[in-house]
Amino acid sequence: MDKLNTFKILVFGLPGSGKTTFARQLAVNMAYFNADDIRKMYNDWDFSIEGRLRQAERMNCLANLVDGTVVVDFICPYDNNRKDYDVTVWMNTIKDGRFEDTNKIFEKPTNCTFEITDFNYGHIIKDIHDKLQ
Repeated sequence: MDKLNTFKILVFGLPGSGKTTFARQLAVNMAYFNADDIRKMYNDWDFSIEGRLRQAERMNCLANLVDGTVVVDFICPYDNNRKDYDVTVWMNTIKDGRFEDTNKIFEKPTNCTFEITDFNYGHIIKDIHDKLQ
């Protein structure tokens, strides 16, 4: 694939918002990294601020290794870490996640490519696929 047609796509939001379900549907025939799988691979379940920043850096580094379009899905609680991606999809489907500490630190995005507010998002997957053509 030509580098001009490659994108780093971030699917982010609170735990339980549907990130993984959406990302897996989007990532057909694309590289894909899921935060829980990566944490398991690195045996890193540290959810302190430092641990979350390390995970954000790890996800970005993995995405940068891909020669082609890549989809990553993780909470990505800090707005600053979302700027590393070409396309951002905010799963804004729930008011609060199941972890109070995550709810407290999660920053609403100042900018995102797509904001999903319900689970009727097939048209958004199509829009993203069309954009990748």
